[in-house]
Amino acid sequence: QVQLVESGGGLVQAGGSLILSCAASRRTFSSYAMGWFRQVPGKERDFVAAIRWSGGTTSYADSVKGRFTISRDNAKNTVYLQMNNLKPEDTAVYYCAAKLSCCTVVVGREYDYWGQGTQVTVSS
Repeated sequence: QVQLVESGGGLVQAGGSLILSCAASRRTFSSYAMGWFRQVPGKERDFVAAIRWSGGTTSYADSVKGRFTISRDNAKNTVYLQMNNLKPEDTAVYYCAAKLSCCTVVVGREYDYWGQGTQVTVSS
């Protein structure tokens, strides 16, 4: 069992930046590929970014490429999402997810564990 706890959400003006963190409970964190997803009310949860278990290889949704960066620190059991040049359409609840796998995973249903989510609101 892996527990994931997101933090760092909040209210920011358009053009601003936020860093989301996701702390994992498990010491074998480095065995898990990690991902970030987001969801707005009434819509499906959408893929945002993913990173390989060792870092280095990442994947991004087209809507965030060039603005968001996913990274991880396996020594701290933490994955991050640096979000720059935020837009009102980035407003959502952001979730991190873990999958016992080496490789980047972009499909939500393939993940094994999920955090509780953190709200990001971007004002225009």
